[in-house]
Amino acid sequence: MPLNIVLIEPEIPNNTGNIGRLALASGAHLHLVKPFGFEITDARLKRAGLDYWPHVNITNYENVADFFKQHQDKKMVFLSSHGKKDYWNIPFEDNLFLIFGKESVGLSKDILANYPEHLYKIPLFSDHIRSLNLANAVAIVTYEGIKALK
Repeated sequence: MPLNIVLIEPEIPNNTGNIGRLALASGAHLHLVKPFGFEITDARLKRAGLDYWPHVNITNYENVADFFKQHQDKKMVFLSSHGKKDYWNIPFEDNLFLIFGKESVGLSKDILANYPEHLYKIPLFSDHIRSLNLANAVAIVTYEGIKALK
């Protein structure tokens, strides 16, 4: 039942650390795509992940092209405020890749253009915010996936 959580170019170490802890708790595999906005040895990353970090199943990639080359045959969904479908409509299945963009700008225009049928959003009910915190968004979608796969 494992899911794959993919962070493309994460910028905030605390978010990545919290998502690492979430990946361990949920049995997910965490994929981190460079460049990062921090050093992987950053104390804030370790603090957010506490002493769990060594137990997280993590794979690092040098860039987006490297990630997609290695996983071109995998099923993927992309989370974006530009998605037209709500996250609870994701067709969850074992080993699905849940792809999230960087905190400041989300997924690149190229990714959005290449995967329009695989874009999903978390609905927001206020015009005063653009998006949720990345760690919160990952948690929402990951546990919806667990619920769907149980």
